[in-house]
Amino acid sequence: MSIQIHKNKCISCGKCRNVCPGNLVYADSEEKAYVKYPRDCWGCTACLKECPVSAIRFYLAEDIGGKGGFLYTSQDKKEYLTWHIINKFGKEETIKINRKESNKY
Repeated sequence: MSIQIHKNKCISCGKCRNVCPGNLVYADSEEKAYVKYPRDCWGCTACLKECPVSAIRFYLAEDIGGKGGFLYTSQDKKEYLTWHIINKFGKEETIKINRKESNKY
Protein backbone atom coordinates (compact mmCIF):
# COMPACT_ATOMS: atom_id res chain seq x y z
CA MET A 1 0.00 0.00 0.00
CA SER A 2 1.20 3.46 -0.73
CA ILE A 3 0.16 7.07 -0.98
CA GLN A 4 0.83 9.57 -3.72
CA ILE A 5 0.68 13.33 -3.28
CA HIS A 6 -0.26 15.39 -6.32
CA LYS A 7 1.95 18.47 -6.04
CA ASN A 8 -0.18 20.46 -8.46
CA LYS A 9 -3.07 20.24 -5.97
CA CYS A 10 -1.01 20.68 -2.79
CA ILE A 11 -1.49 24.07 -1.09
CA SER A 12 1.50 23.66 1.27
CA CYS A 13 -0.65 23.71 4.42
CA GLY A 14 1.54 21.12 6.18
CA LYS A 15 -1.38 19.20 7.72
CA CYS A 16 -0.29 15.90 6.17
CA ARG A 17 3.24 16.33 7.49
CA ASN A 18 1.96 17.03 10.99
CA VAL A 19 -0.23 13.92 11.25
CA CYS A 20 1.92 11.23 9.62
CA PRO A 21 2.88 8.84 12.44
CA GLY A 22 5.81 7.49 10.43
CA ASN A 23 7.19 10.94 9.60
CA LEU A 24 7.16 9.99 5.92
CA VAL A 25 5.81 13.26 4.51
CA TYR A 26 8.31 16.02 3.81
CA ALA A 27 8.24 19.48 2.21
CA ASP A 28 10.21 20.27 -0.94
CA SER A 29 11.82 23.63 -1.75
CA GLU A 30 8.39 25.05 -2.62
CA GLU A 31 6.88 23.69 0.63
CA LYS A 32 4.87 21.15 -1.39
CA ALA A 33 4.38 17.82 0.35
CA TYR A 34 5.98 14.62 -0.88
CA VAL A 35 6.55 11.11 0.49
CA LYS A 36 10.20 10.30 0.89
CA TYR A 37 9.79 6.52 1.26
CA PRO A 38 6.36 5.50 -0.12
CA ARG A 39 6.91 1.80 0.56
CA ASP A 40 7.24 2.53 4.28
CA CYS A 41 3.68 3.90 4.42
CA TRP A 42 1.66 2.15 7.15
CA GLY A 43 -1.66 2.77 5.41
CA CYS A 44 -3.17 4.66 8.35
CA THR A 45 -4.68 7.28 5.96
CA ALA A 46 -4.22 10.09 8.51
CA CYS A 47 -2.83 12.34 5.76
CA LEU A 48 -5.87 11.75 3.54
CA LYS A 49 -8.25 12.76 6.32
CA GLU A 50 -6.39 16.02 6.95
CA CYS A 51 -5.77 17.16 3.37
CA PRO A 52 -8.26 19.97 2.67
CA VAL A 53 -7.84 19.85 -1.13
CA SER A 54 -7.90 16.11 -1.97
CA ALA A 55 -4.26 16.16 -3.10
CA ILE A 56 -3.44 12.72 -1.66
CA ARG A 57 -4.38 9.33 -3.10
CA PHE A 58 -4.08 6.05 -1.24
CA TYR A 59 -3.52 3.08 -3.54
CA LEU A 60 -5.23 -0.11 -2.46
CA ALA A 61 -3.56 -3.48 -2.12
CA GLU A 62 -4.78 -6.14 -4.50
CA ASP A 63 -6.55 -8.08 -1.74
CA ILE A 64 -8.79 -5.08 -1.01
CA GLY A 65 -9.71 -4.17 -4.57
CA GLY A 66 -6.41 -2.71 -5.63
CA LYS A 67 -4.24 -3.12 -8.71
CA GLY A 68 -5.41 0.23 -9.96
CA GLY A 69 -7.89 0.99 -7.19
CA PHE A 70 -7.43 3.96 -4.87
CA LEU A 71 -9.21 6.18 -2.45
CA TYR A 72 -9.16 9.83 -1.48
CA THR A 73 -11.19 12.12 0.74
CA SER A 74 -13.00 15.40 0.31
CA GLN A 75 -14.30 17.72 2.99
CA ASP A 76 -17.78 19.17 3.14
CA LYS A 77 -17.44 22.25 5.31
CA LYS A 78 -15.50 21.02 8.34
CA GLU A 79 -18.20 18.75 9.66
CA TYR A 80 -18.25 15.99 7.06
CA LEU A 81 -15.56 13.86 5.45
CA THR A 82 -16.39 11.94 2.29
CA TRP A 83 -14.33 8.89 1.33
CA HIS A 84 -14.20 8.31 -2.43
CA ILE A 85 -13.31 4.74 -3.34
CA ILE A 86 -12.42 4.09 -6.99
CA ASN A 87 -12.09 0.43 -7.89
CA LYS A 88 -9.74 -0.92 -10.54
CA PHE A 89 -12.49 -0.64 -13.16
CA GLY A 90 -13.11 3.06 -12.44
CA LYS A 91 -16.37 2.63 -10.54
CA GLU A 92 -16.70 5.07 -7.66
CA GLU A 93 -18.39 4.57 -4.31
CA THR A 94 -18.62 7.18 -1.58
CA ILE A 95 -19.03 7.07 2.18
CA LYS A 96 -19.93 10.26 4.03
CA ILE A 97 -18.93 10.51 7.69
CA ASN A 98 -19.77 13.14 10.29
CA ARG A 99 -16.40 13.88 11.91
CA LYS A 100 -17.97 14.67 15.28
CA GLU A 101 -19.81 11.35 15.41
CA SER A 102 -17.09 9.10 13.96
CA ASN A 103 -15.36 8.36 17.29
CA LYS A 104 -18.51 8.24 19.38
CA TYR A 105 -18.44 4.49 20.06
